[in-house]
Amino acid sequence: MAAPQSDWQHTLIPLESAISRQADVNLKAPFVRLWQAFLSGRVLLAVALILLQTLNWQLQNISSPLVWLICSTYLALTLVMRLAAASHVPAPQAGMQWLPVIGVDIAVIFLLQLLQAGSLNYTALLAIPILISSALGGLLLAFGTTAAITLLMLGYTAWQYSHGLSDAAQTYYQTAFSCAGYFCVAYLTHELARRLRGERAAAMYNQLRTQTQEQVNALVINHLSDGVLVVDSSQQVLQANPAALRLLGLPEHHSQHFSLQTQAWWHPLTEVVQATFTHARPLSVTVHLQSSAQSGVTGLDVRARVTEMTASFIDSNSSIDAAHSLCVMFLHDLREMEAQLRTEKLASMGRMSAAVAHEIRNPLAAITQANALLAEDLGSQPTHQQLCRIVGQNADRLARIAEEILNIARVQQSGDASPPQTLNLDTHLALSVQEWQSQTSPPRLLTLQLNAPARHIVFDEEHLRRVLINLLDNAQRHRSSAQDIASLQLISGYGCEELRDSHASQQDSSWFMVWSDGAPLESSVQRHLFEPFFSSQSRSSGLGLYICRELCQRYGASISYQRMKRDGVDGNAFIVSLHTSPAASSDRSLFDSIMV
Repeated sequence: MAAPQSDWQHTLIPLESAISRQADVNLKAPFVRLWQAFLSGRVLLAVALILLQTLNWQLQNISSPLVWLICSTYLALTLVMRLAAASHVPAPQAGMQWLPVIGVDIAVIFLLQLLQAGSLNYTALLAIPILISSALGGLLLAFGTTAAITLLMLGYTAWQYSHGLSDAAQTYYQTAFSCAGYFCVAYLTHELARRLRGERAAAMYNQLRTQTQEQVNALVINHLSDGVLVVDSSQQVLQANPAALRLLGLPEHHSQHFSLQTQAWWHPLTEVVQATFTHARPLSVTVHLQSSAQSGVTGLDVRARVTEMTASFIDSNSSIDAAHSLCVMFLHDLREMEAQLRTEKLASMGRMSAAVAHEIRNPLAAITQANALLAEDLGSQPTHQQLCRIVGQNADRLARIAEEILNIARVQQSGDASPPQTLNLDTHLALSVQEWQSQTSPPRLLTLQLNAPARHIVFDEEHLRRVLINLLDNAQRHRSSAQDIASLQLISGYGCEELRDSHASQQDSSWFMVWSDGAPLESSVQRHLFEPFFSSQSRSSGLGLYICRELCQRYGASISYQRMKRDGVDGNAFIVSLHTSPAASSDRSLFDSIMV
């Protein structure tokens, strides 16, 4: 059966676009807040101007209707801009969008300066539009605003001189000095704002990248087959992936924050943590955990590593010390490690077996031929003929085993030699069954139910025959002693609800099933059914089902086992699901490395 994709491949989404969108939002937020703060300050300035005019009227009895109109209009405009601040944010570059703010401020301040009654001077308020343009806009907007103010102040100074209201030299010097200061303020404010924006942008980007990396790390750790524990010096578990919880006998939904000291049978792990912190170096040990609630002993290979604080994070006034180091533990189930070791040994043995099988074919052929000649020379003596038959039967058995081993090599080597054929399923099943029955006399009995006469599959004819004959041979060996026609059945069909536990329940796939009324398989046997060289019988090579699986995977098909009831009788069913259209071959199996 084709291996399903792991969950984390579906869980891991494209995070770069999310980072970009979130970065845009986070970078705009400070600009909006600063924009709203400046607009609030303009409202306060307008209110202050109203209060100033009120005090000037009450204390000095000086009042101008035009000044009151300007201040009132300015207050109304600032209130409107403040209320619309959230929905109307100007672009942070030079443009006409700044006229309702900077242009209005400059115009109001100069009008008040021209219409002032008394000794009031409003030119100091020109720093406000300069600060707004420098902090929220670019350098061009800041210098443009300052240049406009400079020209207006020089014009105002010229107007005063022309009306004899001031001394020319002193007024020009004071105006030039003030404008030079405005340019310095504009430049410094802009540089400070640009630096702050750059640092915030870098900080936000690093924060989002850190969050992304945390998500990636969580996905990887949570889908590791090995357990991962992060423990502090007080034996508190700060993080544990599902594999670690399973090895500790805890449910996967258990809280990841718990203490290793809560369970007495976790004591070996607490000793490993304590030794790791004591020696401050990596530690690799083998421990055995035995719980009263679980049967058997859980053997673990434990590798512990301690994190280190770098000197850049620690100073004399910092509370960070060695107590903040963490112990990261990697837990490996010894049973899985032994299984992997067996798999590697099995792969090496498979390569050796294939080489040996190839070498013994010629000696076997010579033995078979010599035995046939010897049987002719010995005549009709029963004892001698019986011995020759024993030699011939065992030579044939060895030849079949060698052929099955070499079939694995043929399966791997014939990979993409020719395109797959389109076959009528029922027709080729019937031909293969006829050939299988004719191999013995009298013919072996079975029930044939072909229910997919119009279904065509993508499969090689010889490979389909080999799959079916291997399944029939396997069912024949394990059928009951009754040996009647109903004890072995071959059924074909498509999209059957009866096969809901297999891929054959899909409407776009055809299937056939070999069923026999044999005894149920043990769970330990079911786990290794399709592994090479595994067999529950001593006289079997254990390669038949493995070859079936390899051939099915080549054509995008799947093979599975079910315990199924037919006509009221329980039996063993092997179901092959075949696609009716070309499909990409599944990934090669774990045991493909057996043949080189």
